[in-house]
Amino acid sequence: MKRDRQLLVLFIPCIVFYLLFRYGPLYGLIIAFKDYSVFQGIMGSDWVGLKHFVKFFTSDDFYLLFKNTLLLGFYSLIFGFPFPIILAILLNEVRVKWFKKSVQTFTYLPAFLSVVIISSMIIDFLSPGSGIINQFIAWIGLEKIYFLILPEWFRTVYVVSDIWSTAGYEAIIYLAAISGISPTLYEAARVDGSSRLRSIWHITIPGILPTVLVMFILKTGSMIRVGYEKVLLLYTPTTYEVADVFSTYVYRKGLLETNYSYAAAVGMFEALIAMIMLLSANFISRKLGGRGLW
Repeated sequence: MKRDRQLLVLFIPCIVFYLLFRYGPLYGLIIAFKDYSVFQGIMGSDWVGLKHFVKFFTSDDFYLLFKNTLLLGFYSLIFGFPFPIILAILLNEVRVKWFKKSVQTFTYLPAFLSVVIISSMIIDFLSPGSGIINQFIAWIGLEKIYFLILPEWFRTVYVVSDIWSTAGYEAIIYLAAISGISPTLYEAARVDGSSRLRSIWHITIPGILPTVLVMFILKTGSMIRVGYEKVLLLYTPTTYEVADVFSTYVYRKGLLETNYSYAAAVGMFEALIAMIMLLSANFISRKLGGRGLW
């Protein structure tokens, strides 16, 4: 404590933040086991035990929400996770500096935009009237597609837009990991006659593997917790059957229908599933790769 007192003082704002905004609100989870009334307060509301959990598990919405949340998270992980890695490796191999910096800037730009702006751009791009995507489809002689109304297109739109908005930002993490690989390894490989592709396979990928494992664990842990902001902005009643996820369901039940206890029970179940997936991903990573978050 005495040796690291300056670092501990710098760490105080972080501790205060987590106490106030992460651990403090956990007290409110009690309402998941009560029939919460705003007028009676948390402690004054009637205790009902697992009533809201049983109601959710036996409802017709449970299977649909679980399937939609899992599929959206799974598709985002399978298709979205490798893309920043490939982008970072390709950028690392580019020798023309102006082109490399231009691609980096272009791909990183969406990270500066809010989810609302990103979603608005997606809606404009896919508009059947003036959207650039549909104009191109019409130009090549095909019929325009109502992407945001047709249920079969929603998941594709979500995953592709998610890759577009996050790939550049995440690629920087892998570029930083690649920069930590000793240049002498590449020089030795060239002397031995290794091609650039073999150098990538035997030097670059093993060199960034610890970073890849950590990112994979974090992505897996958040897979079930599909962010509701973009889904809420993009989905419509016609796409509920494929787009409605736990977080949007909690929003509708809790804030729009003021069914706070039921929404808290659904949110707690979602958090528990996310924790189980995080622990499982960390366990598998340690078994297979010998590395994990802890």
